[in-house]
Amino acid sequence: MARLRLFASARQAAGTSTIEIPGSTVDEVLRTAAARFGAEFIAVMPTCRVWLNGEETVGAALVQDADEVALLPPVSGGSK
Repeated sequence: MARLRLFASARQAAGTSTIEIPGSTVDEVLRTAAARFGAEFIAVMPTCRVWLNGEETVGAALVQDADEVALLPPVSGGSK
């Protein structure tokens, strides 16, 4: 199983920052997470970038048991 790491609004929607999720591709991991976490999580997903082991990736990328898939929503804010 891959380790799914969630940040910001994705973490809030899922109610966790890290979870082990089965899947042989990035897309499968994300579909399993969507089914587990529901509508609020699904709504956040299209705004996110997806990384595999620290590098931006595509959904068809293969996932091994020790891999880390990260879902990173856009970051905004700051002050001048």
